[in-house]
Amino acid sequence: MRSDAVKKGIEKAPARSLLRADGLNDDDMKKPFIGIANSWNDIVPGHIHLNKLADAVREGIREAGGVPFTYGIPAVCDGIAMGHNGMRFSLVSRETISDSCEIMAESHAMDGWVGITNCDKVTPGMLMAVGRMNIPAILVTGGAMETGKVEGKETDLQTVFEAIGAYKAGKVDEEYVKKMECAACPGEGSCSGLFTANTMACLTEVLGLSLIGCASSLAIDEKKLQISRESGRRIVELVRKDIKPKDIVDERSFRNAIRIDMAIGGSTNTVLHLPAIAKEFGIPLKIDEFDRISKEVPHITNMRPGGPYSMRDLDNAGGIPAVLSIFADIIEDTDTVSGKRLKEIAKEHKVLNDEVLRPLDRPFHKEGGIAILKGNLAPNGSVVKQSAVSEKMMRFTGPAKVYDSEKDAMDAIMNKKVVSGDVVVIRYEGPKGAPGMPEMLSPTSLIAGMGLGESVALITDGRFSGATRGGSIGHVSPEAYDKGPIAAVRNGDVIEIDIPARRLNVNISDKELKERLTGAKAPERQLTGVLRKYRSLVSDSSEGAHHYK
Repeated sequence: MRSDAVKKGIEKAPARSLLRADGLNDDDMKKPFIGIANSWNDIVPGHIHLNKLADAVREGIREAGGVPFTYGIPAVCDGIAMGHNGMRFSLVSRETISDSCEIMAESHAMDGWVGITNCDKVTPGMLMAVGRMNIPAILVTGGAMETGKVEGKETDLQTVFEAIGAYKAGKVDEEYVKKMECAACPGEGSCSGLFTANTMACLTEVLGLSLIGCASSLAIDEKKLQISRESGRRIVELVRKDIKPKDIVDERSFRNAIRIDMAIGGSTNTVLHLPAIAKEFGIPLKIDEFDRISKEVPHITNMRPGGPYSMRDLDNAGGIPAVLSIFADIIEDTDTVSGKRLKEIAKEHKVLNDEVLRPLDRPFHKEGGIAILKGNLAPNGSVVKQSAVSEKMMRFTGPAKVYDSEKDAMDAIMNKKVVSGDVVVIRYEGPKGAPGMPEMLSPTSLIAGMGLGESVALITDGRFSGATRGGSIGHVSPEAYDKGPIAAVRNGDVIEIDIPARRLNVNISDKELKERLTGAKAPERQLTGVLRKYRSLVSDSSEGAHHYK
């Protein structure tokens, strides 16, 4: 066992002495040491209950004959970080989370580990660590919260952001916004729609790195505790059989993850996270693969932000196993930490509500949830959640309104300087330019709330929240900081968006574009240590904005 490095032999007496201070005895020294990377904290709603799950995992580990060790992992709540300088640290935290998991497991010679995770960057960060260390591992995703209720209608965090836009447009009063604020997030769990946290939970299950049903079971459900306890038992078995993540996950696993991502209409952030995770597994994954698969896989459920359904609805319809059952003939057969093959899981389950999860001959959209657009404005690609775009915005042409920061764009939108027909361009918000590639739910929600969601487009080298909907195109690459074409755009330039044709162009000549770029200058931003380091290390968004080039 790996843990013999700290517990076996006369020369390890000092380490054993310290372990005895933890309460271990001679029998414990013979057992597998299992780490529990627990991202519990009491500021992120998706994490406030994770200690209960960690306790259940500990019980399972002990029942199976292992010794559990729990340690903390940082987490950022994107909703709280949104719209201020804190959002620049969110994507940065993904790398810190991955590094933290590696530091704790490797320095203490864990034989295996369980990641107790939730929310946008924690699950991807832990998945990166799973591939990097390649020691037996299972993730337990913490589950979504219930939807809120206002006057019989379901609400969530997206509803609150859009209520602000409605208020700015004079459509509602402050009391309405307060009512939404108080009802939208009723308790523990990740935000209730198919935003980034829940998308990544679903893809973790498809990758085979969490147990069956883990992704869609809600934070408050007893089933989540049962899955946690079983994960504790199972990790000890994986250690004893020496089954490592790279024995489970291969190129087919990532193709399956993209297929299900397209089928359920997941967050655009998966186009950042899956390539970064694949890189840690030693698997190349280009963003073009998302577009190729999107053209082959229909969108079979219509969840928030684009549709009416929540994670509770997905779970009641059978969860990810039911989704897999729809695609049983399309998915590739791979292993999972449960010991069952993916096709076996698909064949053992069925859809329990064929309106929430529609059959292949009656999808919500013929193509998958995400499209990759290219053109002279985004030579390396850009990303749009096409399943959340209205038919009116699938093809759109308009004059550019250019802003060199999210704040400048927000001020313009709130002061009604953005009007129907405009294409808002927000640049210098990419991985290097911001730095940190902040999410932008605030401007997209303002646009939607002000009634401009079907008449104003938004383009950025930054990224969007999983709750964003409408004609919002992010991840424009190369970014402005690297003198990508988006740095050359000026007010009034005509921008053409054609999602079905996968095109994103600005109507200026190649010659003029090059001339403009010679004079482009990034705004100066005072950087702290972690952001300065991130800017020097991070790769392009088309490569997953991976910290290590």
